[in-house]
Amino acid sequence: MKIVKILTQVAFLYLLFLLGDFLRSVLSIPLPGSIIGLLILWTLLSCKIIPLAWVEKGAYVFLSTLPLYLIPATVGVMNYGYIFTGKGILLVIITIVSTIITMATASWVSQTVAKRKSKEVKVL
Repeated sequence: MKIVKILTQVAFLYLLFLLGDFLRSVLSIPLPGSIIGLLILWTLLSCKIIPLAWVEKGAYVFLSTLPLYLIPATVGVMNYGYIFTGKGILLVIITIVSTIITMATASWVSQTVAKRKSKEVKVL
């Protein structure tokens, strides 16, 4: 029964992807269908139209296999090594700076949200 539930959730997530891809092609939206499907899912969850339990285990299946989805992109980059030749130190600097910016932004956002949540709790 557990496997049927997971497969149903995966199928539902796939249908959202197909819906996003259909909307992209019909409405000529300049976003990938997967992103549009993800936005639809986010909207459904945010508006509490569907509960998280309907997609949680299916989403976990995708998240647990996420590294497998990145392997083809990495191999593809390896085919264009000549583009990166001679720019190694620049790429290292860019990677370090972008990582620091990402970490700082994520920490600032999480701190801001935590402060707002604590203010809401005090008001209640």
